[in-house]
Amino acid sequence: SAPTGVDRKMLSRIRGMLAKAESTEFASEADALSAKAQELMAKFSLDRALVEAGAESSQPLVLPTGRRIWLDAPYVSAKTSLVGAVARANGCRAVTDGGLDFVTVIGRETDLQLVEMLVTSLLVQAGREMLRAGSQATARGRSTTRSYRHSLLGSYAVRIGERLRAATQAAHGGVDRLPVLATRERQVDEAFTGLFPHTVTKRVSVSN
Repeated sequence: SAPTGVDRKMLSRIRGMLAKAESTEFASEADALSAKAQELMAKFSLDRALVEAGAESSQPLVLPTGRRIWLDAPYVSAKTSLVGAVARANGCRAVTDGGLDFVTVIGRETDLQLVEMLVTSLLVQAGREMLRAGSQATARGRSTTRSYRHSLLGSYAVRIGERLRAATQAAHGGVDRLPVLATRERQVDEAFTGLFPHTVTKRVSVSN
């Protein structure tokens, strides 16, 4: 079903781009299609922000909420980095407990649904890249497949995060933080801190 308030035609375009990104054999093309989908998502989010800001005097304030995104093992820690990158590109915040296989994302409901849709697609794309790379081993025959795939996912999260942030900025006319979006992000930060007052930054190490 369509996220609340999302234009179905735009949603269909976004899903079509992500489907093409998942099916292409070329990583650069997949990145470009995912970035274009992100640009459409950012434009929609900005339009929604402007509408909601204009209606706040006559309608109840739309507050941030939370959503859990479950992740399949293995490489959960690297996958959480990918979720965090997508969340940041869409004005959301993400937190994870190292002992649990899910990430909690805080943001506006529509943004959360779009983030989940993009994360799902990017995990499919990353999984395809891992399978394409095949098994890895040292010259002496010791398997390094696990460390290689963990490192690949970590670097993928960094790379795609950069592309998504650039796409978001392009959708906003090259401006890093528009006033109406800065207000929304502040509300998200306040909600995040209220729910998770004691958090630490986690670094994902790579060894391959």
